[in-house]
Amino acid sequence: MNILDAIKNRKSIRKYKNEPLPDGALDTILESARLANSARNRQEWAFVVVSNDDVKQKLVPACNNQAFVAEASVVIVACATNEYTMRCGQPAHVIDTSIAIDHMQLAAEAIGLGSCWLGSFFPDQISKILDIPDDISIIGVLPIGVPAKNGRDKNRKPLDEIVHYEKWSAK
Repeated sequence: MNILDAIKNRKSIRKYKNEPLPDGALDTILESARLANSARNRQEWAFVVVSNDDVKQKLVPACNNQAFVAEASVVIVACATNEYTMRCGQPAHVIDTSIAIDHMQLAAEAIGLGSCWLGSFFPDQISKILDIPDDISIIGVLPIGVPAKNGRDKNRKPLDEIVHYEKWSAK
């Protein structure tokens, strides 16, 4: 699958089959995160991969009771290991780790797996469950698995509503 197909086809998957990931799939997904771009090439991220069913079940309440977290083959907790603000004022640690998460989602899609980037979670609870140190920021939680159902179709605005050329113009 080419990258544009992966981008077009990717959906948030909230129902997974009770199956392990295919051989090599997790390595491919993690490698895609490792290769992600980051501000000043700092690569200040780390990933906790959870495949143990008991631990995944403990993560459900920490993920705002989203039960599908426990159904996924693996759950990847994406962390920023150091806070850094770029000259433009944007938090590089959040942006960089988010880029890595997006790479993992696209890699999962490209190899026929589903994922759902979670932003509804309680970082303090996840940190306690996974022994993540206090100075590490949890940026996102990414359940990944074999889809049991297709996600909802994406409804996206047309380009002419979101793109401005040369300068900002009223739409």
